[in-house]
Amino acid sequence: MAIVHRGIMKTDAVILLAEDDDGHAGLISSNLKYAGVTNDILFFGNGKSILDFIFKRGTGPYRKDDVLYILLLDIRMPDMDGTEILRKIKNDKWVRNIPVIMLSVVDDNKQIELCNALGCENYYIKYSDDKEFAQTIGELGNYIKSEVIPKYGSAR
Repeated sequence: MAIVHRGIMKTDAVILLAEDDDGHAGLISSNLKYAGVTNDILFFGNGKSILDFIFKRGTGPYRKDDVLYILLLDIRMPDMDGTEILRKIKNDKWVRNIPVIMLSVVDDNKQIELCNALGCENYYIKYSDDKEFAQTIGELGNYIKSEVIPKYGSAR
């Protein structure tokens, strides 16, 4: 499927998953596929690596300017808190349009309000119960397909 983003033809959106727990990363990936999200997923295990990719720093790999990325961002990660990553992305004029969806075990209204104020698209809680976790990721998959890709994948 091709999509148009800012008047440029794009291939499917690429999902960036910033998650330090390999088990959670695997569960998120498999549950997204189960929900019908077949987009490529790139994994990042810490805040520095996702920021290096997005801001094209270090030895690479780097994001491509003609690809639509969707960032699924954990809050609790080594070396940098997810809210700080969100803040850096949303304060940069070149990358602030990347949709960022928070995906965290942190179920705190103040944290959720902070992320919303910083500009996240949505906030999903990773519950410890397997059934609730799978249901949450299924809802996330539907949200990506029905809301995020149509919103960011069309010319603006």
